[in-house]
Amino acid sequence: MSPARILLVTPGAKVRHSGNRCTASQWAEILRRQGHRVVVCYDVPESLPAAQADLLIAMHAVKCAGVIDIYRTAFPAGKVLLALTGTDIYPDPTAVALASMREADGLIVLQEKALEKIPPDCHGKTSVVIQSVTPPKVTASEPESGSFDACVVGHLREVKNPLLAARASRLLPPESRLRLRQAGGILEPAYAPLVAREQAENPRYEWLGELSVEEVAALFAASHLMVLTSFSEGGARVVGEAIVAGIPVLSTRIDGVVGLLGEDYPGFFPVDDAEALAKLLWRCESDADFFRHLREAAAVRAPRFDPAAESAALAAAIQKPAPGNPPA
Repeated sequence: MSPARILLVTPGAKVRHSGNRCTASQWAEILRRQGHRVVVCYDVPESLPAAQADLLIAMHAVKCAGVIDIYRTAFPAGKVLLALTGTDIYPDPTAVALASMREADGLIVLQEKALEKIPPDCHGKTSVVIQSVTPPKVTASEPESGSFDACVVGHLREVKNPLLAARASRLLPPESRLRLRQAGGILEPAYAPLVAREQAENPRYEWLGELSVEEVAALFAASHLMVLTSFSEGGARVVGEAIVAGIPVLSTRIDGVVGLLGEDYPGFFPVDDAEALAKLLWRCESDADFFRHLREAAAVRAPRFDPAAESAALAAAIQKPAPGNPPA
């Protein structure tokens, strides 16, 4: 495809480092390196820029539904590419999301299992783009020898089930050396008093607030593993960030992570099961052979998050012809 004029729209966020915002920034950088001219709107606009846009990339089927309609009217010859987020497809797509999927010329999902949520009539125009991770530029540091360090990285809202790991840490045997550090902004106010109480009552737990990209990389470098506790994810970019940083992941068995790591990854536990997570944390801490196996399984999957692979997949998604149209 020749260089295009691309408008990339992502919904606004209450925090600096939301997943959609990070993805939009990363894709804009990739597309510019490929020679495209890219304008990014970090909020859903009520009107579009006056300049012609050959392609609209919308990053939310529901929140960007109106933008798709406006773009179709303003630039009838343009192409619409819709990137589907976790809430677009889990637990199931809404009527608005399905309408946006069918209106778009192409769809992007962030992991293989998301294809199971796409209507059959949209499969032919769907591409999988796994979000890549550039190895962090931090000095590697070993976790403190006197503790077993786990971290949780993600903004606090209900879909993330953010205090499950804290609940699990309370179930560990007294001899456990676990220290649990949680990073993320509070998106739903109900969690503020819960976090404050957890810090006051749970000596294993510390909340760090929202961290910068560099601070998260340093947290990974100083941790033995990362825990993801979500009810659902579209394609959790933090999984790749942890694995590329060299630490394994414990995660709920959900499509958004299984689609990245595979059914046979040994670090899964049932959704909303604090007892199962506690047992898995203790096994990681107390069973050296199992923890070595987990680390090796994570390391084998690191190439899945290669930047060159994401760039190629994104280019292919843009070049894929709309149904019934010839290649660009």
